[in-house]
Amino acid sequence: MKWLVVLGLVALSECLVRVPLMKVKSMRENLQENGMLKEYLEKFPYSPVKFLSNDQNKKVNYESLRNYLDVIYVGLITIGTPPQTFKVVFDTGSADFWVPSAFCNTLSCEAHGRFNPRSSSTFKSPPDPVLVVKLRYGSGDILGIVGYDKLKIGDLEAFRQAFVLTTWEDHGFGSFAPFDGILGLAYPKLAQAGGTPVFDKLWKKGRISENLFAFYLTSGGKRGSMLMLGGVDHSYYSGELRWVPVTKQRYWQVALKRITVNGTVIACHDGCQAILNTGSSVVNGPYEDVLNIQNVIHAQHTFNNMYVIDCNTTTNLPDVVFVIGGVNYPVPARSYIRKEAFGTCVSAFKSFSDNRFNSKTWILGEIFLRLYFSVYDRANNRVGLAPSI
Repeated sequence: MKWLVVLGLVALSECLVRVPLMKVKSMRENLQENGMLKEYLEKFPYSPVKFLSNDQNKKVNYESLRNYLDVIYVGLITIGTPPQTFKVVFDTGSADFWVPSAFCNTLSCEAHGRFNPRSSSTFKSPPDPVLVVKLRYGSGDILGIVGYDKLKIGDLEAFRQAFVLTTWEDHGFGSFAPFDGILGLAYPKLAQAGGTPVFDKLWKKGRISENLFAFYLTSGGKRGSMLMLGGVDHSYYSGELRWVPVTKQRYWQVALKRITVNGTVIACHDGCQAILNTGSSVVNGPYEDVLNIQNVIHAQHTFNNMYVIDCNTTTNLPDVVFVIGGVNYPVPARSYIRKEAFGTCVSAFKSFSDNRFNSKTWILGEIFLRLYFSVYDRANNRVGLAPSI
């Protein structure tokens, strides 16, 4: 009987596929170190607000809520036979999958790995007519065509996986971006390119044993960052997972009850919505609410929606507490204040650039998700959160 139990535990552990994630320099850091940040922000202002608007242009395939400027976690995948390797962002803020193609000659594409379908014996073109896709992001647009090939993530393989081969990319995805492409993990309703999204394909083909995935994001320590597919390793968090239902099955969106500082409500007074987004390092929110937070932490406005703070005062700043599902999730100053190049301390709370848009939605990025292990349960349409170890 003891051997049966041991074998059962081994079998269970084999159902969980771990994909290591690498913490790399963000695009913001690369631009700042080269003295190009201000010029870039003026030329390519990031505006996630348009993706939340009910009046968005229906003729354009609007994509995710990512802030490419701050993406710093990438993982390795391969496409094709023989395999071609790419660095991608595993993104809960989108559902499409794309990489640059050999047919793309823009500077943005040439600075990254490009997939060559002619070098893959398993690549398949879609039946005529060729599907051309245009996706609009916070930092620019991409244009591409849909193809099919073998995808490998860790030990998982998905055959005839649909993905976009970009043929043109905006300069916003230039050489300072620390990734080649994006692999979206949001709900299929958000996908624009056609075909079955990657995670859904893995589940439908029986490649994973549970219809869920999880993220462990860290800036260092004993363990590296990890994407877990098809299961959860409970050793990565403390306490128990607290579950909250998904309120809208497009993004991983949940109800946010309020935001407090020292017990006083400073934002989201009447309840609001929050989107968990692994593709951004910041927390975005409504203009007035974010301004309240900046005032509480004594952050001073500079340019392009940036707020700086005296680095000597950060140890005395209070926690900003997000209340989700009746549970307090504090975010301390060490997380929401980041020290950038040349010793500048910057607030990681960002308001939507168009402050005329009356949105009550918040976008919780890396500064929140590094503190809390997060589980994305498609089977039960819920999100689980627990303090990361």
